[in-house]
Amino acid sequence: MTRTLYRWIQILGISVVLLGAISLIIKKPLNLGLDLQGGMRLILEAQETSARTLDDDAMNGIITVLKERIDGLGITEPVIRRKGSRQVVVELAGIDDPARARAMIGQTALLRFVAAQWAPAGASEMAADQIQLLAGDDARFVLYKDGGYTRGLFLKDTVMTGEQLKWAQPTTDQYGKMGVDIAFTSEGAAVFYAVTQRLTGQPLAILLDDIIISAPTIREPIAGGKAVISGDFDLTEMRDLVVQLKAGALPVPVEVVSETVVGPTLGIQSLAQSKQAAIIGFGLLVVFMIITYRLSGCVAVVALLIYGLLVLACLSALNATLTLPGIAGFILTIGMAVDANVIIFERIKEELSQGRSFLAAVKSGFSQATVTILDANVTTLLSAAVLFWLGTGVIKGFAITLTVGILVSMITALVVTQLMLSACANRFSDYSQWFFGKQV
Repeated sequence: MTRTLYRWIQILGISVVLLGAISLIIKKPLNLGLDLQGGMRLILEAQETSARTLDDDAMNGIITVLKERIDGLGITEPVIRRKGSRQVVVELAGIDDPARARAMIGQTALLRFVAAQWAPAGASEMAADQIQLLAGDDARFVLYKDGGYTRGLFLKDTVMTGEQLKWAQPTTDQYGKMGVDIAFTSEGAAVFYAVTQRLTGQPLAILLDDIIISAPTIREPIAGGKAVISGDFDLTEMRDLVVQLKAGALPVPVEVVSETVVGPTLGIQSLAQSKQAAIIGFGLLVVFMIITYRLSGCVAVVALLIYGLLVLACLSALNATLTLPGIAGFILTIGMAVDANVIIFERIKEELSQGRSFLAAVKSGFSQATVTILDANVTTLLSAAVLFWLGTGVIKGFAITLTVGILVSMITALVVTQLMLSACANRFSDYSQWFFGKQV
């Protein structure tokens, strides 16, 4: 294979990679973090109960349920991570309704089916012993709003929980009233049939976190393991209820101990300032490289543009979320990429000073610079690995961006820049000193 053919194959390969990178960036734009597009950050603290201790299973269960709930809200790329022994951090970027998200996340969503009894008029004034005499020892009186009416209800014992649910989905009846279709597991279906058989003619209260959402009167035993939860729901409430029932209850209650909302205006402003800083910095870098290294500086600028495209494409492929620390890592690796080119050019200038030809100087210069570049970058890669291993959240994001940037900068400096300089060897062989900024 001739040298020219080999070079054209390299150029074709790089062109295909660049086209693929551009296509990926267009089809799959980078996810922006909380600090760039606004959103909400919550810190939840798990509360130990008499029924459940705070062990790893409980904390992992909280994270699993939260992920399912947030997915049900249609929020993309949430950050959910454990903090310490009893806290969970939730970051939701770009949400439109923070209040709704907070309500969905903070609720335990414990679904209970409770045997009940309609209370007579004046029951609200009854003493506790009178209520117990009328409805049983464990009964308690509550007011339940049924449509436009408020009725008294005695709540007795819990007969079923949401743990026996198999699925839930929204529905509407023939009058357009919204509700939720539910189905039980095979074990739950048998229990539900027995419960409805025992409570025929009596109300069965359905509670979510001790709030009555429905209290239908059982007309006959219900077989088949299916039922409908009907109530005074609007569309959003119905959808949220479905999401909560599908995700299930949190293993233990949680309390929101910290809440930070970043407005979209602030996020847009941060992004605009970051873009402006990047453009100014890159512009100054271009001027410096061209003034100092002339045409070879132009080669370095083209390599940097290729570097930028490849880094963005890699981050997009990794489904990474870009944050302000991530941008800082990206800018840092641009400096390292420039530094690699400077090392290469200075080595080539030394070779030219010793009387070597353009092509021989390029080969020798790259050979000598490679060890120095690898040594510097491997050291930084080890630092990035430590940051990723020990860090959390934005620190890991910085480490990922730094790692991707370093690897791509080595490829562009040692492969792309070398290919472009080698391609210029024949055309500018008589101007090699001037090409690299030396006075002739």
